[in-house]
Amino acid sequence: MTRPASIQGPQGPQGLEPLDALDAKILPTTPRTIRAGLRINIRGRSVQLRGLRRSPTGLWRWLAILGPGLIATSAGNDAGGIATYSQAGAKFGYELIWVMVLLTLSFAVVQEMCARLGAATGRGLLDLIRERYGITWALFAIVVILIANGGVTVSEFVGIGAAMELMGVSKYVAIPLGALLIWYLVIFGTYSNVERILLLMTLVFFAYPVAAYMANPNWAEVARGAFIPKFRTDPAYIFIVVGLLGTTITPYIQIFQQSSLVEKGVARRHYGPERIDAYVGAIFSNLMSISMIIATAATLYVAGQRDISSAADAARALEPVVGSAAKMLFGVGLLGATLLAGAVLPLATAYAVSEAFGAPKGVNLDFRRGKVFFSLFTALIVIGAALALIPNVPVMKLLVGVQVLNGILLPIILVFILLLINDKHLTADLKNTRRNNVLGVGTLILITTAVVVMLGSQLLDMLGVKMGQ
Repeated sequence: MTRPASIQGPQGPQGLEPLDALDAKILPTTPRTIRAGLRINIRGRSVQLRGLRRSPTGLWRWLAILGPGLIATSAGNDAGGIATYSQAGAKFGYELIWVMVLLTLSFAVVQEMCARLGAATGRGLLDLIRERYGITWALFAIVVILIANGGVTVSEFVGIGAAMELMGVSKYVAIPLGALLIWYLVIFGTYSNVERILLLMTLVFFAYPVAAYMANPNWAEVARGAFIPKFRTDPAYIFIVVGLLGTTITPYIQIFQQSSLVEKGVARRHYGPERIDAYVGAIFSNLMSISMIIATAATLYVAGQRDISSAADAARALEPVVGSAAKMLFGVGLLGATLLAGAVLPLATAYAVSEAFGAPKGVNLDFRRGKVFFSLFTALIVIGAALALIPNVPVMKLLVGVQVLNGILLPIILVFILLLINDKHLTADLKNTRRNNVLGVGTLILITTAVVVMLGSQLLDMLGVKMGQ
């Protein structure tokens, strides 16, 4: 019997020819490029997948790590921060730089703890407080946060008005427009877009290191102020120290750091890069803060102007760099800083309150699903902007005073953070090490002591008891 021709011969069955027998021209010379968008069908529904791209490498990989940590910490250099650091430099020269050096370590430790807590649990701070300690403690934490954040939110819109008045625009026009811009950015944006815009806003702070260098400070005095602590019992000195504590490690920064990291979706096994983000953010922020103190000390303090009563006074610290354009440059920097904080603050507060009541939260939600979150965010902006429009507000005193209030309330939030990060049922292998606990508790003791001393000195001053200088 003869086999069919289709399976005869050494070539084997048709369709199973050796690869080298195929025409090479039918194979592509280079692999096809997969486009960034890919459409697939899931249960009969067509879904578009976007953003399929290779992970960044080299410098871009490290820049991609930066996000919640850099944004949260840079937001601390807001209108109140600029006012407090400028007042510290103008009133006491280089004497308080050591406080900022010490706070850089404490700030980095606290921010990293919040980031780690978010990655370990996938939940925000108030959500965890409610779950572990009940609704009563959660409500107490909400009251503390609303008092602290409410005051700072008003100060941010006051800062927007002050910045625009330096550029010749009335605050009655600038504040409503600034509020509308922030509201539109968050309500109609996605988390990734909002994060990119907020990161761009941090670039304005680079003006201060340049100003510090161009002011030609006495670097020996700068080093002495940075590494040789000098203590005073002067109530004004203690008041500014507490203000520095409150504006550097302020409650809303911790809340935003943790909540935004949760929204970013960072899993505990991918936490490593976020630690770098927290550390880099703290160091960058405090370097900018120290630069502000040096710039004002080298200009205003040396010139004998020991008190800053307006944004125009603070702008003089930039005169060595840009001369007569100092007001304009300071106004741009202040505007960028206050817009950044003006977006972060209401977001942090909306995150916190939504978490406490278990309501859906996040920039990526639509208004229907995030009704509570977006309503809180909107209300804070409207109220903050409205109060900032009150005539004849003493701008600098308000900005510094709000930071002191933050310093007074900060120990309460730090206690909750330390308790939660050491709860092994929540954090498991990401719980605090002994070193972190020593640094965290040390920060708590430092801040609490400064607050108690300040309140005591203020009370004695009211009673007519004068403390030594």
